[in-house]
Amino acid sequence: QVQLVESGGGLVQAGGSLRLSCAASGRTLSTYFMGWFRQAPGKEREYVAGISRSGGILDYVDSVKGRFLISRDNAKNTMFLQMNSLKPEDTAVYYCAASSIPGFTTARHSASAYAYWGQGTQVTVSS
Repeated sequence: QVQLVESGGGLVQAGGSLRLSCAASGRTLSTYFMGWFRQAPGKEREYVAGISRSGGILDYVDSVKGRFLISRDNAKNTMFLQMNSLKPEDTAVYYCAASSIPGFTTARHSASAYAYWGQGTQVTVSS
């Protein structure tokens, strides 16, 4: 098993930046495909970005492409989400998640593919 803890959320003005971190304990993070999800009030949890075990393949939902950057440091058992040019519609609780899916499959977009989740960190972008 792996335990995940997010940090780095907060309140920022539109156009600003935040860097989220996801610290893992228990099993080595490199064992898992990792993803970031978000959930806004009244909406379903949404896939934001994913990263392969080696960190060599990255993936983003269209709404954040060119603004967000996902990365991981397996030696430090940590994953990151650098969020730039933030918009009010990015406001949500952001979750990191770990999956045992074998590779970069379409399953990565589904929350049900992820067995381990952090508690979430609130990101609020004011206009």
